Amino acid sequence: MLPDYPQYFWITAAAAVILVGIAKAGFGGGIGVIATPLLALTLPVADAAALLLPLLIIVDLISVRHYYNIYDPKSMKILLPAAVLGILVGALFFTVFSHNEEILRVGIGVLALAFVAYQVGRSLLMGKLSKKRPPTAAGYALGSLAGFSSTLAHAGGPPVSIYLLPQELPRSIFVGTSVLFFTIVNLMKLIPYGMLGLLKVGNITTILILAPLCFVGVRLGLYLNKRFNDIWFNRFIYTLLFFTGLQLISGRSIISILAQ
Repeated sequence: MLPDYPQYFWITAAAAVILVGIAKAGFGGGIGVIATPLLALTLPVADAAALLLPLLIIVDLISVRHYYNIYDPKSMKILLPAAVLGILVGALFFTVFSHNEEILRVGIGVLALAFVAYQVGRSLLMGKLSKKRPPTAAGYALGSLAGFSSTLAHAGGPPVSIYLLPQELPRSIFVGTSVLFFTIVNLMKLIPYGMLGLLKVGNITTILILAPLCFVGVRLGLYLNKRFNDIWFNRFIYTLLFFTGLQLISGRSIISILAQ
């Protein structure tokens, strides 16, 4: 039996799942950061994150088939062990603040706005970035941050991108490294999510209904990766993410924010 979801839940859930599939398979996971903020507009943050995790894993398993042998081993050896620490800290954060929905909601909103700021800053500095592999210490720090933000809001894409982008990897290797990294990270997150009681039997029917959209999103991502320039698509996503972040922080609707 389906839970009694709030109004607009299915619209935000469907959009979130499709966007995650597009992000994972086509763009290395960056725009997938919008999924939890979108769903958090209709569900408590912890419930939104918990419902998305199995769907993310489905998307990962579909996507990794296309990239399983196309990745950068050196980056994986640095980022992945560090992510374990980040996951543990993220789980501790959930434990401390799980009963304070406002802190979690505002935290996700801040992460959303920080991601938009990162993308704008990156665009301005693209010609000035160092074109080499960042120091190992930076990789460990960014890997830990990716594990932490991924545990809270499935938003680990920016730290990973910060580490991978200066290396100027071929696009397929950049995407493949991101896909493999988050496939492993999301599987590891099942342990703390289960221990914290976030994985609920009542979500199974909802997950089964939304699961086909994972395949749709991945196929769209693969199609867009090969055929389209992602600049305008990403700009649309960042704009949507910006206003979603504002709504989460203020607790007010996007329409009322725009009306001022």
